[in-house]
Amino acid sequence: MVHPIEGNAKLFAMLEKVDEEMTEQARCGGCLHCGGVLHRADYPRKPRGELGEAEKLFEKRFSLCCSREGCRRRLTPQSVRFLGRKVYVGFVVLVVGVMWAELMRTGAVLGKRLAGVPLRTVRRWDAWWRTGFTATSFWRAERARLLPPVDEDALVASLVERFGTTEQAATYRRVLAFLAPVTTNSARIAMGS
Repeated sequence: MVHPIEGNAKLFAMLEKVDEEMTEQARCGGCLHCGGVLHRADYPRKPRGELGEAEKLFEKRFSLCCSREGCRRRLTPQSVRFLGRKVYVGFVVLVVGVMWAELMRTGAVLGKRLAGVPLRTVRRWDAWWRTGFTATSFWRAERARLLPPVDEDALVASLVERFGTTEQAATYRRVLAFLAPVTTNSARIAMGS
């Protein structure tokens, strides 16, 4: 089985650029609480997985902090690199989810890991996609736009299939951009939910 990271250096660099752009857009909008000026206040991340050379692209989660004394609230912009607080990068969560769906469909024999991710973690992600994610206000609003409906029992695979293009990297970029609103609580505040 091919490791999901191999051959995706360009995609990861592009995702970092998209995150930079979203961070700059959020910074220009000012503090959501007081309207103050926002400054960069990135924080370190140490994502799990076998990222190899790409690891340096995931070492920081871009974030902002209000400069106004008395406020100083943090705003963490949406991301296409990270899926919220998950310690694996978003791309790996998606790819492994697709691999898991295929293995479940074919009834293949599994080892203890799938593309470097422990099976208990993969099973937890699968449960989150089918119960936790589908319960979010984001998904309840967005699923109506996906016609015909996406198969929620095979959510990751069916979502990737729905956003599919002839280029695999473009497909994953589109899915990660679609999921960006669920990557931060700050986004929910900005969206008014």
